[in-house]
This record gives sequence, structure tokens and C-alpha cells, in this order.
Amino acid sequence: MASRLDDTMMADAAAAVAAASLKYHHNRIPRACHTVRAPSLTSAISLFPLLLALTLLAGCGGERSSVPHSSGSRDHDEWFTDQTADTGLDFVHFNGMSGEFYFPEHVAPGVGVLDYDSDGDLDVFLVQGRMLGAGKTLKDATAPPQEKQLPLRGRLYRNDLEVDSTGTRTVRFTDVTEESGIDARGYGMGVAAGDFTNDGCVDIYVTNFGSNQLFRNDCDGTFTDVSRASGVDDPGFSVSAAFLDYDRDGWLDLYVGNYVHFSVEANVICRGLIGGRDYCSPRVFRAQPDRLYRNQGDGTFIDVTAPALVGGHFGPTLGVVAGDFNGDGWMDILVANDGEASQLWINQRDRTFQDRAPLAGVALNRDGNAVAGMGVDAGDFDNDGDEDVFLTTLTTEANTLYVNDGTGVFEDRTARSGLGAPSLAYTGWGTAWIDFDNDSWLDLLTVNGTIQAQEGRGDNPFPYDQLKQLFRNLGNGRFEEVTGQAGAVFQLSEVGRGAAFGDLDNDGATDVVVANDNGPARVLMNQQGRRNHWLGVRLLGGSNTPRDMLGARVAVLRSSGPPLWRRAHADGSYASANDPRVLVGLGASAEAPRLRVFWPSGRVEEWPAAPIDQWTTLQEGRGRPQEGDGR
Repeated sequence: MASRLDDTMMADAAAAVAAASLKYHHNRIPRACHTVRAPSLTSAISLFPLLLALTLLAGCGGERSSVPHSSGSRDHDEWFTDQTADTGLDFVHFNGMSGEFYFPEHVAPGVGVLDYDSDGDLDVFLVQGRMLGAGKTLKDATAPPQEKQLPLRGRLYRNDLEVDSTGTRTVRFTDVTEESGIDARGYGMGVAAGDFTNDGCVDIYVTNFGSNQLFRNDCDGTFTDVSRASGVDDPGFSVSAAFLDYDRDGWLDLYVGNYVHFSVEANVICRGLIGGRDYCSPRVFRAQPDRLYRNQGDGTFIDVTAPALVGGHFGPTLGVVAGDFNGDGWMDILVANDGEASQLWINQRDRTFQDRAPLAGVALNRDGNAVAGMGVDAGDFDNDGDEDVFLTTLTTEANTLYVNDGTGVFEDRTARSGLGAPSLAYTGWGTAWIDFDNDSWLDLLTVNGTIQAQEGRGDNPFPYDQLKQLFRNLGNGRFEEVTGQAGAVFQLSEVGRGAAFGDLDNDGATDVVVANDNGPARVLMNQQGRRNHWLGVRLLGGSNTPRDMLGARVAVLRSSGPPLWRRAHADGSYASANDPRVLVGLGASAEAPRLRVFWPSGRVEEWPAAPIDQWTTLQEGRGRPQEGDGR
């Protein structure tokens, strides 16, 4: 927790406390929720950390049941509509809680969107929990799972996208877990997706509390469990993972972020702020080392953690994102740790990395404090050609924005951007840079949920819910919170954790699948993005690597305005896998721009005019060769 804040942030923080109090008391607070008077500016500044914690943890996180679901409403006054029921995604997460407060129960789950059957639309994979503790059965569960969720295992849903003669698009999900051959019965934490065999079919990596699992896509609708044979069945407590080609040999390698050393058998009893038993802080446990696996090109990986990650200091990892942060054309790795300094592993181009986070300015926040980094994403929000970084964090810490100067050196501009104060009341998890309105500026969406139980939640067995948030990029380095305009689903308070981002119906607008802890998954369909022009590209490798080229960068070259830079990636957010395609908002312009692609191999190619308002596939080796520096 930050020990001090600059004057701007402090004033904004006091305003945020007052605004939060008013916000939650305006037709949203259950009758059992305690009323908390908003503090004065002076008292809020002097006693901010305590007042904010007490205000927020008093049970004013939002209403769970009074806001109806949209059930597929096409009301375009809502920017996002909850179409969970209409799409058929009937998944409910079960965390196995039994009153023992086992640490993994309040950290999961993640979610993945990926095109497993190569039919051009995004499917969904959701991880599932189970009972923890020797001898525990479902009869011991505080909140037993629904019968339709049995047997408890991760589930794959096929997207049977329908497009009628009028162009109306309808997403329909079908549970194909049984026929897929995926048997993910561990205590699931997260998902990573990437084609590690270069056969053109995306594979699924499931992180667990326990041994991880790698499911190889057999390109016929089925998967084979190759966890042990491939050498990546890490037996620890993994959360987020990322596929990337760090050595530019054409094969996707795997970074696995591990959390803490926790044992069910040696469970620790901890207390919350209000005295009752609650989940422990991660500081109670030792951090577990991350793992880097190099793909050997024969279906197996080798653990190269020791020789590759020079120095080898690790924290309790929750978020992982890969990107070329210093613009040298090689993939680096940024790791968000829970309550400890972040790592920025800079690629030395010789199959080794060095942690440059302290020198780069991303290890700590501007006050010199480590934050509870949970979700993370990298993107060029200011359209200057480099990758900026956003972290979601713990209540009272403020989600953190690091702005890249183009050389891999960052400045914390959280307060100046306007992102800090509105996030102080929340604990953030899943997040992404998305241009939700396709105006050419990257916005932010965060999925939230506390880690301290809230009073006044009635008979709610898992009182850790909060609202989601949406922030619009104003194009001048600042953001405004527009949650109130985003739709009814943003007024629904749930225990948000993972979030996967992608265009589920291929209409050019980024949709979201949210994974809630001990609650239903949500499908948030984006209605706002269709009001502007857009450009969508899938970036495939050549004949020897016909897969999504994770790490490829695209420059959208317009006749007016600076280039728009986007990166193909499936990692980031929190414990989730995202759409690997590139979606670029063009605003009101109907111009067909030139595209310059910087492939992970180092090759640079250009396409003279890309069609707008549709998805296009670009393949390495088929563009016009160019020279460039990668930025």
C-alpha cells in the first residue's frame, strides 16, 4: 500500500471516496449495507488509507441482484449488453469453498477466447475449480455447484456464429467438452493459447493449483493431453502464462507465471480488517519461481529458467504480458507481482534476459512502492509508436499507468492520466487496452472484485463482489470514467477475476467474456464499436509456420494523423487468453490505409491498401518487402 500520494492524487483520492459513497448509495445499495458518510477533503487527505478502506469494506460494493440482465437486448443506447443467456454460455464457476479459506479459492478463474476449430470465429474455454482438502466432498461445500456443472472440469464452448441474409450476427455457444477430449479436472486457475506445433491449430495451456496441463490440438476438433510428454506440467501454483517466440526461431516458447508456495495441509488462519476469518495476504507465503520453457520444435519444451532469466529474482506472479518494450525487434516479458516489485525481462538477443524493471521505472510506482499487480496489458494508448503498460492493483493503491518514452524507459503517469482516483475504490483483475468505440484511441476496461470480505451482504456466501469499470481515452493523455454509460451489466456487482477480449461475432467491435469467482461467466457484447469504421487483420506465418504470429506489430499508415500501432498477442489481462487478431478503430475515416507489418522474424512487409470494415488475413512472405526499424 502506498505510504504517500502526490497532491493531485491526494485531492482526487478524497473526491473518489466521496464519489464512491454517493455512487453506491444512489439506488444500488442493499438495505443491509451500512451507510458511511463521505469524509471532508481535509480529513480524507490526512486519514485517507484508513477512511477509504473502512468506507469500501463496509459493504458498499454494489447490488448483486437488483439489476436485471439484458438477456440479449439489442438496445444500442447500451454500449455493452449482457448476452450470456442468448449465447448459451451457461457456465458457473465453483471455487470449492468449505469455510477453510484455502488461498486459491479467491484467486481463480481465468478464461480464454480462441478459434480452436479454425472456422473463423472465437470459441471459449473456461477453467473450473473443485473441492480442496483431504476427505472433502461436495457435501462440505458452502455453496454447492449446480448439477448441470457436473462433472467439475474446464469446459470448451464452440461458437456457432450465425449470419442471416440481413447481416444480423448471432453468437451461439455449444458445450463440446466431451467430444473435444479435453479432461481438465485440476483446480483450474487460468488459460494461455498458442500454436506450439506450427500446424495451424491453436493449442490450450491450463494453469492450475497443482500440475498444469497442455492440450495439443489435433486439428480435427479433438485435443490430446501432452502435459507430461511435452515437459511443461509445472506442479506448482501457476496463474498467468504467455506463449511467445523469444529467440526468433519460429517456434512459440512458454513463460509460466507462478504465484506462491501454498499447502492445503499447512493452511494458515488469517483475519480480515473487521476481525472475522478471511483469506490471507500473499505476504504470508513465499513467492514461487516462474518458469521459462524453450520450444525444441519436436513437440517438447526444455526448462531454461536458470540460464535464460539471469539473476532469477521472482515475486508472486499474477499477470504476464510479452512485448517489444525497447523497440529492438525482440520480445521482452513484463511480469506483474502481487505486492512485490514487477519484473521487466529485457531480451538480450542471445537466449537470455535481464531484469531491467528498476532502471526502466516499472518495478515500483512513482512513490517508490511495490503495488499489488494483478492484471496487466501493454499497448500504444498515446499513438506514439511504443508499448505503454497498465496494471490493475489493490484497493487504495490505484491502477497504474506507465508511459513508455520509446526506449523502454517508463514514467508513472497514473495521477496525471485521470486513471488513479476512480480506481482507488476497487481491486482490479482482468483488463485490456481496447478501442471499444473504434475512434482510433485505446481505452481501458477493468474487471474488479475485492479480496476482503464485505459486511452487509445478507446471506451472500462469497461477499467479495464489485462493479466493472470502463475508461475512455480522450486523446490528450487523459481518461474519463464512462462506466455509468456502458450499460446495465456494468451496474451488476460480481466477483470479477479473468477477462478475455475479442470480436466474438466478427462485427469489428471488441467483446468481453468475464470469468467470475464462484459465479456465472458473462458475455458482454460491444454495441458501440460499430458506429465507426475499423480494420481487422489476422497475421499468419508463412508455409512453414501457418499460425497466428504472436508478437507481430502492425503500423496503420493514414494520409492524415500519425500511424496507429497495434500488436498481435493473446496474453495479458489476468489468467486469460485473448483474440490474437488485430482490430484497429479508424473513427469516421473511410480511407483504406496502407499496412506495414513487422514480423517476429525481423522481416518487414507492406500492403498498399487494406479493406476496411471487414476481417482480412495477411500472410508473411506475401507483402511488399520493406526496410524499417520495428517502430
